[in-house]
Amino acid sequence: MSVDSRGRYTPEALGEATPGSEGPAGSRSHNLISPRRASLMQEPVLVLNATYEPINVTAVRRAMVLMLKGVAQAEEMHNAEVHSAAHAHKVPSVIRLLAYRHIPQQSRALSRKNILLRDRNTCQFCVRVFPSSELTLDHVVPRSRGGRSTWENLVACCYRCNNNKGDRTPEEAGLKLARRPRPFTLHTSRQLMRLIGHRDERWRKYLFY
Repeated sequence: MSVDSRGRYTPEALGEATPGSEGPAGSRSHNLISPRRASLMQEPVLVLNATYEPINVTAVRRAMVLMLKGVAQAEEMHNAEVHSAAHAHKVPSVIRLLAYRHIPQQSRALSRKNILLRDRNTCQFCVRVFPSSELTLDHVVPRSRGGRSTWENLVACCYRCNNNKGDRTPEEAGLKLARRPRPFTLHTSRQLMRLIGHRDERWRKYLFY
């Protein structure tokens, strides 16, 4: 796990909730878990600090890596299991870090993963939910018109809507944004936690803020 120059853990160091996240840790868990359960490995998991404060949402894949490293323990479990060649592993729904982590109260880094997480893997034009592999990023104001790669100008978009929009503004293409794009802040993270918590009753008792 990486830390900043002051030795503090960042939200990204705990793993991101975005489906399709990659990296050394993700690769390791992929070797442990059967690829047939790939969709289950992208299910959201609530991450609690050592004080039981909800601080992040990550994927089952990353959560299990943290547990295997001894960084976190499961507080709530799904009924499902995933299997490696030699073991069966219960799937966590809520995990808790074993040591307190200082989480900087700031916006997340601008990235494709975080844009998809902010927009909940939903195309912001046709309002359909897609796997991350079937989504791209669209510049609301095209780069050819001076549009910049910022939180306020990037949205999740399916390939069909992206092709229909082309090098035009939404208005010129006859499209309408589902919501105004904004930076991914701590407030956004908490809204996502509450939203998912309504679907998973195991989360509810931890969403006390």
